[in-house]
Amino acid sequence: MNGVLNVYKEAGFTSHDVVAKLRGIAKQKKIGHTGTLDPDAEGVLPVCLGNATKLCGLLSEKEKTYQAVLLLGRTTDTQDTSGKTLSQSPVNVKEDGIREAVLSFLGDYDQVPPMYSALKVGGKKLYELAREGKEVERKPRRVRILDITIHWIRIPEVCFTVTCTSGTYIRTLCYDIGESLGCGGCMKSLLRTRVDRFQLEESLRLSQIEEIAREGRLPEILLPVDEVFPAYPKLWIREESNRLVHNGNPFSGSDVERILEADESAGANAGEASDGHVRVYDSSGSFVGIYRRAEAVYRPVKMFLS
Repeated sequence: MNGVLNVYKEAGFTSHDVVAKLRGIAKQKKIGHTGTLDPDAEGVLPVCLGNATKLCGLLSEKEKTYQAVLLLGRTTDTQDTSGKTLSQSPVNVKEDGIREAVLSFLGDYDQVPPMYSALKVGGKKLYELAREGKEVERKPRRVRILDITIHWIRIPEVCFTVTCTSGTYIRTLCYDIGESLGCGGCMKSLLRTRVDRFQLEESLRLSQIEEIAREGRLPEILLPVDEVFPAYPKLWIREESNRLVHNGNPFSGSDVERILEADESAGANAGEASDGHVRVYDSSGSFVGIYRRAEAVYRPVKMFLS
């Protein structure tokens, strides 16, 4: 089976746990997730099956949306409430000051990755070093907070939704907000509500997926690989040019049978958003891969032929 499952990862599972369980449910080895969620976090975790595993890197780089609860007045070694308490302070700040501090992180800022993360330094994951009691210098990384909506403030807790670029740690954002207020802070809970086009409302728990698989309907809930790119126009190749795309070669406009504009679901400006990328199909309608037009030539970006 080839496609993407929109999984609701429950608390207590690691992202690798989800993949391992799905291998058993789908009876298929070639499965990969699209970006780690902490064991205590819940929410959307797109999981790729078959040739869709080539999407893992692409999807992990997409925008994500989270709902988080920040606890002010406490810092921990993991930057969330599951960690060891490092400091506790009174929260001597008013609601307006908290609101201003949270919203001040809109836009670009340099974020230092937490020690409890899967980033590697010297070939070793940071969380492995942290468990050994070691702390190493981490270089700040530029991240972008695209949107923040504050839902409520009940001091010392703040609930907000944030949309951000890939590589942003919400635990660290909570820590940084606490530091800016002078009282410290850590993350109490985290729910990922969106990864690109994958929404929380459409996600399925492992128990639901297992039941669907038992009924033999698993292919029905798989999103086909080409539908992950609704903003890209569809392009069909002439029969005599099939060999070019089947071998991953570039092709020209004379090899094109027809082009269909981007899916309506991608929005009115989808064609412009594609930046020259197209979804390429052979003459029989089989999805071949993503190409990009450069002048008069289409060149392969990512091939998905099994």
